[in-house]
Amino acid sequence: MKQLSIMLKPASSLCNLRCRYCFYAEVADLRQVRSFGVMTPQTTRQILQNIRKDLSPGDRITFAFQGGEPTLAGLSYFQDFTAQVEQWEGIQVQYALQTNATLLDDAWCAFLKKYHFLVGVSWDILPQCHDEARVDASGAGTNRAVLNAIGLLNKWGVAYNVLCTLTNFIARHPNQVWNQLARQDIRFVQFTPCLDELEAPGESAYALTPARFASFYDRIFDLWYADFLRDRYRSVKLIDDLVNLLAYGMPTACGITGQCIPQLVVESDGSVYPCDFYCMDEYRMGNLAESSLREIFDSPIRASFPQRPHRQPELCASCEFAPICGGNCKRMQRQICCGPEDSVCDYRVFLQKHIQQLQRVALQQRQYRR
Repeated sequence: MKQLSIMLKPASSLCNLRCRYCFYAEVADLRQVRSFGVMTPQTTRQILQNIRKDLSPGDRITFAFQGGEPTLAGLSYFQDFTAQVEQWEGIQVQYALQTNATLLDDAWCAFLKKYHFLVGVSWDILPQCHDEARVDASGAGTNRAVLNAIGLLNKWGVAYNVLCTLTNFIARHPNQVWNQLARQDIRFVQFTPCLDELEAPGESAYALTPARFASFYDRIFDLWYADFLRDRYRSVKLIDDLVNLLAYGMPTACGITGQCIPQLVVESDGSVYPCDFYCMDEYRMGNLAESSLREIFDSPIRASFPQRPHRQPELCASCEFAPICGGNCKRMQRQICCGPEDSVCDYRVFLQKHIQQLQRVALQQRQYRR
């Protein structure tokens, strides 16, 4: 039985917002073709046919839609997509949608509920930070629109989590972040480190630094752990990932142990890439509208991607946390851990302070699941 996850970008890099730190806008600018537009019905049909050929009864597959802003493909695109997949017999299918949520309405929410989508809502939690960075084409903030969309998701009973881009500014205010999560009763949250620019590292004012990362999570963990001891559980993705890793030796996030796991990221023309951070021409593995899943998996680029040149920090060689870090995700390393010549790894500082508490939670989780 196979378990597959395929990320689709049905609207390529198109977006109705102009977020000031958007990593995918930079990635798209590094390609010969910045945007491939909205995925055509013919391309969608060919992609689904090529996927179905390599699936067997009992297989499981998750389709995760991202962008740009995937809802720009239109509700009719998603209705047609799910209608085609409904014809697959014996295949277990799950759906996820990552969205800025500003275009969601009752019709969207009814559809998302019907097909049991897990929706990731991009919301930077602190209103002033969100409105400063996540602006529309006219430069206006979008915090109110996102909160309205969260209200609609709650109304329709759609499962969702919040993805907050953890900028250097937001990381200064962990108490305010936690209080706002409690105020809005957000049960699941992921803090995605704001990345520095690939081509111009050090120039982004928004990019997270390891020191800010560690100080933010140091306080967030204290708040999380205090609630955990009171049986008030709130899911924080990184903490969950660390607990699962300690409890079962099971990585639940790509790169958390320093190992790249090539993925299938499908742009709207069918082009396939091994990682959302590297949807660039030199990493194109083929086209899923023209090739089978097996041919894509056998791509030499997919095989070589984890071994791409990278200078590992010297501190990793003597780190006691190497088995559960390994330098972490190569793309996020400078935002989470340290650079090759740094004398301090702030991720190690965080782990040294909280590893015993994390291990106690992991032990409790193992005992609970027996």
